[in-house]
Amino acid sequence: MSPNSAFTPGRVKKSAKMVALSLLALLSLVLAACGGSSPATTSVKKNTVLNIVPSPVGDFTEEFSPYSSSTDYGSRGMIYETLLFFDSLNGTTTPWLAQSYQFSSDAKTITFHLRQDVKWSDGQAFTADDVVFTLNMLKQYPAADGNGLWQTIQSVSSTDQYTVVVTLKKPSSPILWYLGGQTWIVPKHLWSSVGDPTKYVDSKPVGTGPFLLNSFTPQLIDLKKNTNYWQPGKPQVTELRFPSFDSNTSAQLLLSNGGVDWTGLFTPNIQQTYVSRDAAHNHYWFPPNNVVTLYLNDAKAPFNQLSVREAISDAIDRNQLYKVGESGYEPPASPTGLVLPANQSFLDSTYSSSKFTLDTAKAKSLLQSSGANVSGKSFTIDVVTGWTDWVTDCQIIATELKAIGINATVNALSYNAYFSALQQGNFDMAISWTNPGPTPYYLYNSMLNSTNTAALGQNAASNFERWSDSTTDQLLNQYATSADPNVQKQAINGLQKIMVEQMPTIPLVFGATWNEYSTAKFTGWPSASNPYAAPAPFNYPDSEVVVLNLKPVS
Repeated sequence: MSPNSAFTPGRVKKSAKMVALSLLALLSLVLAACGGSSPATTSVKKNTVLNIVPSPVGDFTEEFSPYSSSTDYGSRGMIYETLLFFDSLNGTTTPWLAQSYQFSSDAKTITFHLRQDVKWSDGQAFTADDVVFTLNMLKQYPAADGNGLWQTIQSVSSTDQYTVVVTLKKPSSPILWYLGGQTWIVPKHLWSSVGDPTKYVDSKPVGTGPFLLNSFTPQLIDLKKNTNYWQPGKPQVTELRFPSFDSNTSAQLLLSNGGVDWTGLFTPNIQQTYVSRDAAHNHYWFPPNNVVTLYLNDAKAPFNQLSVREAISDAIDRNQLYKVGESGYEPPASPTGLVLPANQSFLDSTYSSSKFTLDTAKAKSLLQSSGANVSGKSFTIDVVTGWTDWVTDCQIIATELKAIGINATVNALSYNAYFSALQQGNFDMAISWTNPGPTPYYLYNSMLNSTNTAALGQNAASNFERWSDSTTDQLLNQYATSADPNVQKQAINGLQKIMVEQMPTIPLVFGATWNEYSTAKFTGWPSASNPYAAPAPFNYPDSEVVVLNLKPVS
């Protein structure tokens, strides 16, 4: 998932006057975008401009390459698109830039048949050359290949202008989601000379998506409708505006005042602070879709010892995290790391009643028996400044670890510094999300596959804890190379056993999909009764699908 929002009020040291002025300026900026200059423009623009705060990450840096680790909001989905769309909530797959696809009988070849009516926003035709170029670009620059496609792909070719054939080194059923649903297609005619896509600023992005970059400042990203978008009649939203925020507190104030239409914020007492202010229009839907996890740096002592990891887990009161840090929105996670109830059918019966319990005495005993010398040492728990619930969670955990003799302090960082520390292994402990997919395989593969990690000081794609275990890799391979549901289920069971017994990471609570929205200006939002996409604005490319389904209130 993309980052959950969180923040501790008062972490940013500003005077009340400065904060008030800052919020007033932001409110004026957003209201101006809605046509506040005159009644005439208000009636027209108010219902076609969508103001979005996916999460507070501070001032923006101009980076629209979808392959940059700090790419700007709107790049993925709104500007650059994928071949297919996978809805993790209802299990459906929808053709997108590819109008159809086929797996060969031996599951070693995937053929994509592309749409023939798609153009890049500069008017150039979208063809198979763009897809082949994009995939070969990921081969040339492995840092951009965050899903490790070329560990499985043998070659990519086109048989005609609208047909792409991907040949695999071995059978791989999971690659379809990574390849079709998580790979952003870029234009060959512009990108063939840009070099490393992870370092490309892409200040004038040209995509196939429903929006174009209108303007950029560190405080506001403004996208305008692509009038030549390939889906007829869409989007009905004419403009997207992403104002920057460095805390939930400031963003929530604007949300409660009606200055924001859609957010992905952690909002305490949401019924009182948001819904009750306009019960007819203010809504939220928080379906669970990942696991909030405490990542321990398994490549460093003392976290490379199982007994230390067990001690840390036993010391944590997850009910406190659930009720205090997460305001009752996110219950304690399963020791298996599965997202429940979504993955209930995969849950090994051995762990059907398994749950975490607080046991401080056991934690102290485990730590003592481990022989780890933690006395006089200080460890940090990394979190993003401004992400309220997670900062509170980390404060609770730090207090509980001190009770067993581990001196831990909360290390609040900017988002970019936090994510860089995770990638390079420059941390002791860190609270973070997991990357789910259509089945539990994707979460496990992202978090545990040794091919997704790297030596300390080098960028890891997703296995930030640096877990490297041959049995884990074998189980992931067993799932990936089989189309037999029973064989795949056996592999998932084995991975659950590793999570429970070896604790490569420490699950904390189920991660809610933070999602607050207003129907005052737009209708058509996803809901529990119509889960056509993951609903948060930080889910990609789901957020694009949401916007394409919105209709202005007349």
